[in-house]
Amino acid sequence: MFIRKAVEEDLPSLMSLFDSAKGIMQASGNTRQWGDAYPSVDIVMRDITSGVCHVACDDTTGEIIATMAFIPGPDPTYSKIYDGKWPECGDYYVIHRIAAKKTGGGVAVKLFDYAFSKSPVIRIDTHRDNCIMHHVLQKYGFVYCGVIHLANGDPRDAYSMTKNE
Repeated sequence: MFIRKAVEEDLPSLMSLFDSAKGIMQASGNTRQWGDAYPSVDIVMRDITSGVCHVACDDTTGEIIATMAFIPGPDPTYSKIYDGKWPECGDYYVIHRIAAKKTGGGVAVKLFDYAFSKSPVIRIDTHRDNCIMHHVLQKYGFVYCGVIHLANGDPRDAYSMTKNE
């Protein structure tokens, strides 16, 4: 598996990947995190053109098997946290819109390892019902920090991790 920045030609594959991820979420009981229209083509294209959309590809076929938006902070939705606190960290990056074609296979670990090769401090959030992502984050070593609210007011469980060089 290799990771690269997404390009505009990847858009159809990315939208298909997000549809697969939504199916995985719904099958695991996470029916409310991403509605039918999220992420929209506009959001994904904005991630691509701004250079924050990264894709994990199969070594043999080159097929896109996972993606994430890897964005430098500060993130406005992370400015206030409830029922906890962020660790003191200075600069950080945020992972949003992480999705895989299927569960298992270690693709999330590869994406996290890639992210930590670029920044020692990563923040991420997920829906309370996303038991798969909670498990993956905790297994990797992310620490639960509290609850943040998205721009639309929806709550998300927030995690952070610092890897020292």
